[in-house]
Amino acid sequence: MENQNRQANVWVLASIVFAQFSGTSLWFAGNAILPELQKTYHFPANTLSHITTAVQLGFIIGTLIYAIFSIADRFSPSKVFFVSALIGAICNVAILLIHITLPLLITFRFLTGIFLAGIYPVGMKIAADWYEKGLGKALGFLVGALVLGTAFPHLLNSMHTVLNWQHVLISVSLFAVSGGILMLVLKDGPYRKKGSKFNPKVIFKVFEYNAFRKSAFGYFGHMWELYTFWAFLPWLLKLYGDTHNEQINISLWSFIIIAIGFFSCIFGGLISIKKGSYFVAKNSLSISGICCLLSPIVLLLPFWLMIFYLLIWSFFVISDSPQFSSLVAASAPKEITGTALTIVNSTGFTISIISIQLLGYLSSIDTLQPYLFLALLPGPVLGLLSIRKLNVSSS
Repeated sequence: MENQNRQANVWVLASIVFAQFSGTSLWFAGNAILPELQKTYHFPANTLSHITTAVQLGFIIGTLIYAIFSIADRFSPSKVFFVSALIGAICNVAILLIHITLPLLITFRFLTGIFLAGIYPVGMKIAADWYEKGLGKALGFLVGALVLGTAFPHLLNSMHTVLNWQHVLISVSLFAVSGGILMLVLKDGPYRKKGSKFNPKVIFKVFEYNAFRKSAFGYFGHMWELYTFWAFLPWLLKLYGDTHNEQINISLWSFIIIAIGFFSCIFGGLISIKKGSYFVAKNSLSISGICCLLSPIVLLLPFWLMIFYLLIWSFFVISDSPQFSSLVAASAPKEITGTALTIVNSTGFTISIISIQLLGYLSSIDTLQPYLFLALLPGPVLGLLSIRKLNVSSS
């Protein structure tokens, strides 16, 4: 009987991880094919910050909608995930149906972001409904799947001899739908508690919990750094190649550097079982902050040392994310866990828009380019200050 339960748990976790990986592959699909879009449609150089911001802004609006109506708490999370993945996939591939312009591209990326709000935080909600214990470990695998999903379009785009950018979009969309179907088959977890009708006071009341507030603000500091690092990683690799007059497979290396976060999330989740989520979050945020501080040396390093440095940074820039989510989930009342996670995600992504736009502006100033990533340092610093004396048990 115990062996059967263990096998069932493996199946559940594997299903959630695959579904999350598939669904979140929609996130950076536009970023991965951007160089081809710019060549084809002559989009301006600052399109990167615009389309990344569009997805983030869409995600924020989406999370607010999902939170205001308590969708993940009032309705079946697995069905919410499926519908969100299906519509998000349609929005992702819609640019193939018409002659695309920059405003339309931004609009479709914005709409994709809205429905990602029914994938990423809802996936965490589903995991919390299946795992009353060991949530830090489960979320480690889950956010690891988000990392792979984020990196996956870069891998597809690196195979330009086999797939063109249209095939990349279609493949990512079909992949997202398959993840939604799998989550629909899995159904909802045994620890799910159906939430009540929307009460706007919930959004503010949850911040009255001291442990929740500290965990949330630590996550906000982490979010100042994470998505901006991912978004500008191809830009940094291109800058390195131009500086050293080297040909770099930017898509392939972007995939490898981002994808290492999959292993760091799993590693952090396993460590959290013995040391706790706070230990992993604090140390990961500290190391990524040190990488921010040392970032001006990147352009001075030999190629392989530069890659090693970025791998270290990428390893620790994400390993704290599932542990912050675990701390947030553990410190919020069970009946509003979905809404609490959604609100924290919404605020975190709002913060990421500011840092993305800031680096988008600073990157246009040639003299500041070697020091660009120093602008991310306040995130880890303020995040670490926020979680001082945090006392919450989350395994």
